[in-house]
Amino acid sequence: MRSKVDLASETDAAKVDAVRADIQMIFQDPYASLNLRWWVKDVIVEPVASRGGNTEGLAQKLLEQVGLSALDADKFPHEFSGGQRQRICIARALSSEPKLIVCDEPTSALDVSVQAQVLNLMSDLKDSFDLTYVLISHDLTVVRHMADRIGVLYLGRLVEEATSTDLFETPKHPYTQMLLAAAPQMDGFGREVQPPEGEIPDPINPPSGCAFHPRCPMAQDICRTQRPEMRKLADIRVACHLADDTNAASGSTTRNSD
Repeated sequence: MRSKVDLASETDAAKVDAVRADIQMIFQDPYASLNLRWWVKDVIVEPVASRGGNTEGLAQKLLEQVGLSALDADKFPHEFSGGQRQRICIARALSSEPKLIVCDEPTSALDVSVQAQVLNLMSDLKDSFDLTYVLISHDLTVVRHMADRIGVLYLGRLVEEATSTDLFETPKHPYTQMLLAAAPQMDGFGREVQPPEGEIPDPINPPSGCAFHPRCPMAQDICRTQRPEMRKLADIRVACHLADDTNAASGSTTRNSD
């Protein structure tokens, strides 16, 4: 078993390179992340070719695995739709047999009708290739459909981490509650519910204490002066002074599910 490597502090280039070989990425915009001057086959095998690996027939095989034709290898990216281009990007990410794929809003640039197809493909490939995804998304529907565990970030800091079920059913952090409550919804008379209020602080100069306290309806003095550390509540980790084991947060009246 390979020893753990901290990419943020490791100085041994060989160790870092070995870990990087197991990581690939699917970018947000399939129209910007493909080299339009390259044949599709060259785009797909580039991660392998750059390390001197065998690329014979690899592009054709991967194209079929992502739902395209092997004949598409001899085309250029501009000949494909957005959903097809993202499938090419997925094939490229799979070419080096990675263990981890970082997915940065992989469907946000696609039509809604195509998003489901790409997400279902990613789910199938996850099982077939024994992959781990790190999915970055603002779309709660996508997150709920794809994620086993979810980390919620506010101003670049992790404020809550839980299983998908726990996070959507019993969110502990007030910001997580706000995210779920901000999903489009109507009241009993068909009127749109008032969205959350407050401006997002400057991430370069965040507020003291808990960065969320200027927008938090439950903020107390401790929230304004002391930054909460992540702590464990059952199977949830949360950075909130007021969160407890029984309530989403002490005195909370916000909506807890979507």
